[in-house]
Amino acid sequence: MVSTVPSDTGRVEATSALRSTRLRSHRLSAPAPTVAEAAAHMLATQAQEFWGGRWALAARTRGRATIRDVDAAFDRGEIVRSWTMRGTIHAIPAADLGWVLSITGERQSRQAAAVRRAEAIDEDELARAETAARRALAGGNRLTRKELFEVFEASGVSTAKQRGYHLLVALSLRAVVCQGPVVPRQGGPTREQYIVLTEDWIADAAAPADPHAEMFVRYIASHGPAGPRDFAWWSALPLGVARSAAEAASDRLTLVGEEPEPQYVVNAPAPRTTAIPEVLALPPFEEYYLSYADRTVPCAPEFLAAIGPSMNGIVRPILVARGEVVGVWTHSVAVGRHADDPIPELFTPGAATDAEIAAALDRYRDFITA
Repeated sequence: MVSTVPSDTGRVEATSALRSTRLRSHRLSAPAPTVAEAAAHMLATQAQEFWGGRWALAARTRGRATIRDVDAAFDRGEIVRSWTMRGTIHAIPAADLGWVLSITGERQSRQAAAVRRAEAIDEDELARAETAARRALAGGNRLTRKELFEVFEASGVSTAKQRGYHLLVALSLRAVVCQGPVVPRQGGPTREQYIVLTEDWIADAAAPADPHAEMFVRYIASHGPAGPRDFAWWSALPLGVARSAAEAASDRLTLVGEEPEPQYVVNAPAPRTTAIPEVLALPPFEEYYLSYADRTVPCAPEFLAAIGPSMNGIVRPILVARGEVVGVWTHSVAVGRHADDPIPELFTPGAATDAEIAAALDRYRDFITA
């Protein structure tokens, strides 16, 4: 009788093939022509570490994109940053923010309700904050977070403790405001963006006929092969909603696997792989690692804890060699230290050569010091 259980060699080959396809889907082995196109392909790129989100986009852009190139895309209004899903900040094409929040915003607001009650932020308080924000930002005005909080205070809305942050998140989830152009920072990469009125800043908002199906297709295009359970984790939508979205988008997808869950790629031609280094230094909260229900595809189980999410929610920057996470790295973006050498830490000696690691980190350093 012939065994149907895959051999160890077969499993290794299957995992290698899956990694290779995902690297291409992520535009890590098939970079996009521009930063804006990389952002559009990814739809939402995790970016609560602002420098990390910008490096994630630059790493997916052809050539050696710099932090100035990414900042210019924000300044032109091609990309914004907001709390698009899971209560987490993502970089997202400006045109896509409204319809994504139409799916995820109310769910995130309900999940934040207990925190708002603890901070005594009710609907009346939110209405006062929204009125104050709209008045201050009208006509294309832009404010730093500190300046917006001063506007709240002057309007009788307290920003004490964490109230200012929660007010900002609430208005962002309602698509009243978003984070747009970057705030200049002397002597180092900026760490902040101006707050702007969404309706003034975003002039070309999209409106797909079926937002859930569109979101599922965009996720598969940028993360596939993947399935509904992966999408449900990434989007924080219920698994039933994810499965319905997959069904609604079935004419745009190809089923490539069914065990243990359906796995899809998009019907569109795959991006063309280009000659890029086989070792990559990728940012904290990297989509290639984080955005799946099962993270043992890119990373051996014994190393997951060294990357995160940790108890405080941190996910460390990673080193990826030929599709496999082989280590982590550290670097400071503090003024005067952003030009320092990043420090690598390999999980297994010999997983990548010193020259490969140095080249990967040099590419990042070129980006951050531009």
